[in-house]
Amino acid sequence: MLDLIIASPPLFLSGVFGFGLLIGSFLNVVILRLPARLEYDWQCQCRDLLDIEDEGTSKPPLDLMWARSQCPKCGHTIKAYENIPLLSYLFLKGRCSSCKTSISLRYPLIEGATALLFLVVAVHYGPTVQALAAIAMTALLITLTSIDIDHQLLPDDLTFILLWSGLFASLFNVFTDPVSSIIGALTGYLSLWFVYHMFRLLTGKEGMGYGDFKLLAALGAWVGWQMLPLVILLSSLMGAVIGLGMIALKRHKSSQPMPFGPFIAFAGWVALLWGDKIIAVYLRSSGLG
Repeated sequence: MLDLIIASPPLFLSGVFGFGLLIGSFLNVVILRLPARLEYDWQCQCRDLLDIEDEGTSKPPLDLMWARSQCPKCGHTIKAYENIPLLSYLFLKGRCSSCKTSISLRYPLIEGATALLFLVVAVHYGPTVQALAAIAMTALLITLTSIDIDHQLLPDDLTFILLWSGLFASLFNVFTDPVSSIIGALTGYLSLWFVYHMFRLLTGKEGMGYGDFKLLAALGAWVGWQMLPLVILLSSLMGAVIGLGMIALKRHKSSQPMPFGPFIAFAGWVALLWGDKIIAVYLRSSGLG
């Protein structure tokens, strides 16, 4: 059966798209619950450190894997037929079946975006090990991007998985070799670490968080040190254009910090798929190639 799907491009791409919808539904759960669980764990650690007794008022957040999804307004347990990616949102007309509270549009958007990005990866690489690895990377980047937008937080639980999986993939030369991967991880972290401290010395302010260092290090492990200039350039350009645009449209205050992780994540994803072609076009157009 698997051989038949792989041998047939329409079946293969349809399967990847459907798989992306399912994974997107799970990513919604991780995006919603992981920050809450991290905050709860930090509160427990602080109480233990300060020897403060828990009065039982803090309730543990839902488990990532096994707890059934619930309506955040009325607590209605989401039934299986109400949790079908995209279709359930349309069937329910974007509202909880119990209390009729509006369901956030971000849930079907993340499901659809995950499926589409998985499809782009599958078209680019075909039924290969590279496609499987890039799909896993894409899922992690979508989750990190969404959490950073919501909380300005890039959890170590995810960035370290991204880092170690990139280093592991390099052992088999999936996208780059081990030496380039290790140097990429080191260079990715230290480059933003240096920029961070230089900016703080010059302005007395913190320009970014340590999570950004770790994310760039993880991407360096995936794409190799050779692609890091492209990742930094693309992320900086996107950050500047989108940031200035949001300020001009009065959607964002200039004094308000903006998460940089989403720009790094997208630039790293683009560099993985099309980095070689982008660099080749630049070298030819500049006369250096």
